[in-house]
Amino acid sequence: MSTRKVHFVSLGCPKNRVDSEVMLGVARAAGYAHVDDAAEAEVIVVNTCGFIGEAKKESIDAIFEMAQHKEHGSCKRLVVAGCLSQRHPEELAREMPEVDHFLGSSDMLKLGRVLAGDAERMLVGNPAEWLIGAGDPRTLSTPGGSAYVKIAEGCNRTCSFCVIPDLRGAQRSRPIADVVREVEQLAAAGVREINLISQDTIAYGRDAAGRPEEGARATLAQLVERVADVPGVRWVRLFYLYPETMTDDLVELLADHPRVVPYVDMPLQHAADAMLRRMRRGHGGDRLRRVVSTLRERVPDLTFRTAFIVGHPGETDAEFEELCDFVRWAEFERVGVFRYSDEEASRSYALDGKVPARTATSRYRRLMTLQRRISHKKSAAMIGRELDVLVEGTSDEHEYVLMGRHAGQAPEIDGQVYLSGGEVRPGEMCRVRITQASDYDLVGELLDDAESGRGAGLPPAAELGAATSKRRVALRVLQTDGRERQQN
Repeated sequence: MSTRKVHFVSLGCPKNRVDSEVMLGVARAAGYAHVDDAAEAEVIVVNTCGFIGEAKKESIDAIFEMAQHKEHGSCKRLVVAGCLSQRHPEELAREMPEVDHFLGSSDMLKLGRVLAGDAERMLVGNPAEWLIGAGDPRTLSTPGGSAYVKIAEGCNRTCSFCVIPDLRGAQRSRPIADVVREVEQLAAAGVREINLISQDTIAYGRDAAGRPEEGARATLAQLVERVADVPGVRWVRLFYLYPETMTDDLVELLADHPRVVPYVDMPLQHAADAMLRRMRRGHGGDRLRRVVSTLRERVPDLTFRTAFIVGHPGETDAEFEELCDFVRWAEFERVGVFRYSDEEASRSYALDGKVPARTATSRYRRLMTLQRRISHKKSAAMIGRELDVLVEGTSDEHEYVLMGRHAGQAPEIDGQVYLSGGEVRPGEMCRVRITQASDYDLVGELLDDAESGRGAGLPPAAELGAATSKRRVALRVLQTDGRERQQN
């Protein structure tokens, strides 16, 4: 009997990608093999993003593209999952008769019922009903020795421009023990880098006071330290930190722990007081300056990634100039820019002072041009430095050139380190001297063999690479978050 085949398209953020990996695991457990070519698949799953207008359009385009395979390919069942179907279930069901099943943003495990053939068409449930656990099936799709770990779901913030709480529900933190168990499984499979993600990472544990499995309320610092102490883990990276006062113990981990990388991903959104009030961010520009200054002073060799929204209702020329001045002062290593998307379900939708699209586009181009100069300066300062690099694989442009990332480069959004020559496998770490720099990418030369002198007590690197590759697929991922990514 021939193996049943499934094809996945995953849109949006890394949090959505983890959900896609869970569905991949469900499909594999049901006896399906993932195929890269949608034309060969019996089942096609599109995991959508519904965050902003651009994301919704790309999700709809992907659905219609995949629907063509029901007419001209092997596809017998088309499944649409994720935030878009959570947000507009009835409308999508009415307008897309070619879709056989709809799953919401927390219905990943229901794919098993779909594949078994006994599921109804509409399976969109309560977004607060599910939280990923270490026991859930999962198939990795990230390159090399890296993986995302979702530590919480949902969000309790009330930012005026955001609809995520409606799509994902209130904040729900995983127990520390469950997160650690998942990280132990990943490390045993060869994962070196753990990227901790959630909607609001700094708020981890605040919703779980008095949990019997944790005793007193768990904190983010406790979680990070436990994860960093898992044997085999080399890097722990934090994403989506809200800009509020960080605890001393968390800052100390960023500054001093050898396996917690000095990397902060903290979307600040704006810098002008009036804009931050309109955005309902709960703070003003002075707090942002204090947070940035504290982290710069206390965390050596810090890489600071942030994101801003331009063109939000009410943004004046003077407020935009204040944002530019703030970026010049802070000299962030990485910046992403969103152009405001006017979403009906958001509080910002009702605000006066809508900014013309042409003005918003002009502002984000100006801000990215400003940041490009800063990034070039930061990259040039890396020449001559010796760094550990996590190798991800061969370059897309040249089969004899390897590419990887140093600790100051997050997966997929921060550029690469390119290496020529050497016998290094994906998932291995090697020592590299940086020899050239562009705005966002670096070129380096290998100084020694992978894992040399730094992997005491770990399995051989070749073993780790083989173990990891067996659990990964080349998932088709489409970025839809509206950012102007630095490497593009």
